[in-house]
Amino acid sequence: MAEAAAARARNAVVLRGMMWMAAGGLTLCTMNALMRVMTLQMDSLQAQFLRAFFGLVVMLPLLVRDGAGAYRPKNIRGQFWRGAMHAAALNLFFLALPHIPLADVTAIQFTTPIFVLFGAALLLKEKVSAARWIAAAIGFSGVLIVIAPHLAHGGAGGGGWWSLVLLASSPFFAASFLINKALTRHDSPGTIVFWQGITVTLFTLPLAIPAWQNPTPLQWLAFLAAGLLGTVAHYCMTRAFSLADISAVQPVRFLDLIWASLLGLAIFGTSPSATALVGGVVIVASTIWLARKESAARKA
Repeated sequence: MAEAAAARARNAVVLRGMMWMAAGGLTLCTMNALMRVMTLQMDSLQAQFLRAFFGLVVMLPLLVRDGAGAYRPKNIRGQFWRGAMHAAALNLFFLALPHIPLADVTAIQFTTPIFVLFGAALLLKEKVSAARWIAAAIGFSGVLIVIAPHLAHGGAGGGGWWSLVLLASSPFFAASFLINKALTRHDSPGTIVFWQGITVTLFTLPLAIPAWQNPTPLQWLAFLAAGLLGTVAHYCMTRAFSLADISAVQPVRFLDLIWASLLGLAIFGTSPSATALVGGVVIVASTIWLARKESAARKA
């Protein structure tokens, strides 16, 4: 009885982590939609710097309230390594963002959980269950259904090339998430997100200066909103990492394709293709199946 109760408690925590990850994915997709608008109006690297800068700005009231000591990291070297990996990933991501439809951007980014699963098994020594590998494989097959036509024809305006640039960001995002998971063992989610803002801002500033243009008042407000959305998204994801194995919560990110398709339709007037819809069904099915497997112990 005690073992069954413990198993139910563990699965409840995992499900909470998956819910945090789903919320983080929705918030991040909303931010990406807003940032795609911004990258169509100015240099992508400047837009990325301003997003990171305002992500830091929105946390300053918390710093004033709680004091600097509340956000002093125990592993400062790890924070800067994570910032370097995340900045590299974001620079590649934002370079490609204005050239690829939002749903395709999200689909290609679904390669990140695959790199994360391998990294979690090899570097963090997490035990990745067969169910998680199967869910990731099924979800990734859905991604291939979405992007195969796009890559096969090269895409309009060099979309095929930019798809490869975007794909190159995935290993860096995976490295960032893996370091993030390791940092949650010693630092709070708030500390990790705060230092992400500091380090990414520092690493992206030099690349933003050469093509700098002064934003309009409306653009300043848009970047403030993007900074808030990005900070909330990464806080949700960090909470997810603190509650459950990274290999358990990453497959939930496949739901992002649904969020991105809806946002692309609402903001850019781009309807999901037939392959996007089919791939989305496959992705959602894999996520629901994994959630049911993770909660099976409740009925034991």
